[in-house]
Amino acid sequence: MGPVENPVNNKEYRIPGEAKEMLKSLASKWEDIDDANSLQTLSASDLHDPDISALIAAKMKEFHGLEMPGPKDVSLWHRLRNWLKTAKSLCTPEEAKDFRLDSIEDEISLIEKEFSGDQSIGFCHNDLQYGNVMIDEETRSITIIDYEYASYNPIAFDIANHFCEMTADYHTDTPHILDYSKYPGLEERQRFLHIYLSSSDGLPSDIELEQLLENVEKYKLASHLFWGLWGIISCMPFRNSGNCTHAFCIFTTDVL
Repeated sequence: MGPVENPVNNKEYRIPGEAKEMLKSLASKWEDIDDANSLQTLSASDLHDPDISALIAAKMKEFHGLEMPGPKDVSLWHRLRNWLKTAKSLCTPEEAKDFRLDSIEDEISLIEKEFSGDQSIGFCHNDLQYGNVMIDEETRSITIIDYEYASYNPIAFDIANHFCEMTADYHTDTPHILDYSKYPGLEERQRFLHIYLSSSDGLPSDIELEQLLENVEKYKLASHLFWGLWGIISCMPFRNSGNCTHAFCIFTTDVL
């Protein structure tokens, strides 16, 4: 991997000017932001910067500990089944066959059963890609934005999804292609999880760290199902018009 670019040095391409001004306007009303002008959305390679990754790990632990009103039920399996039902309703029989939608219900049930057990549940972001993480250039504090998919879920799912997002770069000509050479290696994953567990509860035991590492690796499967189904239902209404530019929509259109 080449040198990690500084999050301060590559501002221009990351976010359109109008969107940046809108974010700054909103951020100026947030109590924990001293200077909205110092906020910058991260780039893909920033997620691999050890210092920035450590800040994200600590912020994720804080986010997962938020107390939200209402029941604290896991939403993942219900959402997957709802999205599968929607995908089937939007696809032709031929498309459903190509996407193997008839077998996905069994896959959801299989991994739900496999992953059931005593796992930590928290309020999860569920979409922690680099575009949803902002950094204050002056204080080096992290702000998480875009809570469209936020809900209670196993924290291992949220972390697994974040690791998978390290393989994506949405500012390329092929934003739908994930580069798994950029998936964090074992040492990088261990470092992230150690900081995550240490940020509020003291030093974790080796067993605690290994168990979370194992759970995160399992939940990669759920993350792939999550965004695969999202891509299908996002793409189908636009598949003949060419008007959708979402990365996964481009992918599903290519497959069809």
